Amino acid sequence: MGTTTLIGCCSFYWRCNQKIIGSVSDGHGNGISRTRACCSDENICDMSNLKRRTALVAGVSSAVFGFSGGEGLAAVKQGLLAGRVPGLSEPDEQGWRTYRRPDEKSGGHGVGWSPIIPYSFSVPPQWEEVPVSIADLGGTEIDLRFANSKQGRLFVIVAPVLRFADNLGDDAKLELIGPPEKLISAFGPEVIGENVEGKVLSMEVTQHSGRTYYQFELEPPHVIITATAAGNRLYLFSVTANGLQWKRNYKDLKRIADSFRVV
Repeated sequence: MGTTTLIGCCSFYWRCNQKIIGSVSDGHGNGISRTRACCSDENICDMSNLKRRTALVAGVSSAVFGFSGGEGLAAVKQGLLAGRVPGLSEPDEQGWRTYRRPDEKSGGHGVGWSPIIPYSFSVPPQWEEVPVSIADLGGTEIDLRFANSKQGRLFVIVAPVLRFADNLGDDAKLELIGPPEKLISAFGPEVIGENVEGKVLSMEVTQHSGRTYYQFELEPPHVIITATAAGNRLYLFSVTANGLQWKRNYKDLKRIADSFRVV
C-alpha cells in the first residue's frame, strides 16, 4: 500500500498550482494522473512566515498536550473534579479528622440554584470518601459518601426545599418546613429505602449557632439521621451500619452523627 505525504508550504491566502507529473495504470487499462502541489513562481513560500507558523503550532501543542522543549512530556496538573474534592483536615490527637465541604466543589440542582452552603462533620481514623452513584438511594441528590468497611458508612443528601413548599424563600428554616414527624415521614424512605412507620426509636431537636437540627435514630435498619435547612436546601446526614458494626461502634457512629453542622 502506498503512502501519501501532504506538505503544506503556502499560507491560506497563497495560490498553489497543481502540475500533472505523470500517469500510471491501475491494472485495468485506466490511466490515473498523479499531481504535485507547489507554489507558483510569483508566490514563492516565505520561509520566515513558515518558521513563525511552525513556532505558533509548537506553542499551541505545548499548551494543549503538555510538551516542553527539551523536557519531554510535562507533568499534567489536575484541577478540581466534580464531586471529588478533598476536604479533610489533619487528624487530631485521637486520629479523628474533620471534613468541610470545599467552597470550590461543584454541585447543585439545576440552573439558578445558589451555591451549596458548606457543611462539616468529623470521622474516626480510616474513614474515606467513596464514589457517589446516581443509582444509590437518594439518587442525584446525594452530595457525598464516606465509609469504613469495618465500622459503617455515611452519606449527605442535599435536597431543594421546594419539594416541601414554594414559599420558603432562599433562607429556609427547618421549623418552617415542618415538625420532626413530618420531615422523617417524608424523607426517611429516601434514606432507608422503605417506610419509616414503627422504625423511629427516638427524635431529638437541638440548636447550634442559631440553626435548628432534628435527629432521628431508626431500627431496623440501624441508622441515625441528622437534618437541618440552610439557604434553599434541606440537608440530611445519614450514618448507618450493619448489626455487628452497630453493636461494636455505636459510640463512634453517634459521635459522627452529632458532629454534623452546616457552616
